[in-house]
Amino acid sequence: MSKKIACLSSSAAIAALLLFTSAARAEMAISVYGGVQSAPHSDVEVSDGPDFTAGWEGNSFSMPPYYGIRGTWWMEEIGQPNLGLSLDYSHAKVYADDGTLADTGWSHFEFTDGLNLVTLNALYRFPIEGTRFTPYVGAGAGVNIPHVEVTRASGTTSEFQLGGATVQAQVGVAYDIADRWQAFVEYKGNYSWVDVDIDSGATLKTNIMTNAVNAGITFRW
Repeated sequence: MSKKIACLSSSAAIAALLLFTSAARAEMAISVYGGVQSAPHSDVEVSDGPDFTAGWEGNSFSMPPYYGIRGTWWMEEIGQPNLGLSLDYSHAKVYADDGTLADTGWSHFEFTDGLNLVTLNALYRFPIEGTRFTPYVGAGAGVNIPHVEVTRASGTTSEFQLGGATVQAQVGVAYDIADRWQAFVEYKGNYSWVDVDIDSGATLKTNIMTNAVNAGITFRW
C-alpha cells in the first residue's frame, strides 16, 4: 500500500462520514489536533530470529510530525444531543531507541511515516451550564496502518501495510471561543496489535500502546 493510498483512504473515510451524517441535519464538527505522543516498551516477535523488547521514542515534533483529524456527528436530531459518533485519524509514530538497535544489531526500526490509526468512536459530552466548558469522553476501535521501516543484515523493508486492529480511549475538555469554534485539550490512548511482513519472508509482531496529550481546534456547523 502506498503512502498516497493510505492518506486517500483516511480522507475518503472522513468525507464519507460527513456526507452521510449531513443528511440527518445534525450538529457536525471537524477537528484538527497535534500534541505530544509517546509509547512504552513492547515485546517484539520475529519469525526468523529471537524475540526482544523494543524501547520506543515518539519524537512528536520531528518530521513527519504527530497530528490528527476527526469528524464528529452529534445526534441532536434523534434526541441525543450529547451523544456523538466520530471517525478519527491520527498519524502516530514510534522509533526504536539506541539500546534496542544495539541489542538487535538492526540499523533501522521505526513506524514513523505513521503508525496510522483510523478508528470509529462513540463520544459523550457533559456541558457545564453557565460556562463555556464541555468535558467529554470517548472510546472506539479500528485499524492500524503502519509504515514498516526495518533495516537489518538480511534486508530492508519500507512500505505501508495493514497491521491489524486498534482500540482507543479518550477524555478531554472543549472550550467555546466563538459561536462555531472550540479549542480543546485531551488525553488519547491507543492499543494496537501490529502484525506485519518484513524482508526474507519473515513476520514481525508487536503490541504498541501510544499515549498522547493533544491540543486542537474544532469548527462546528
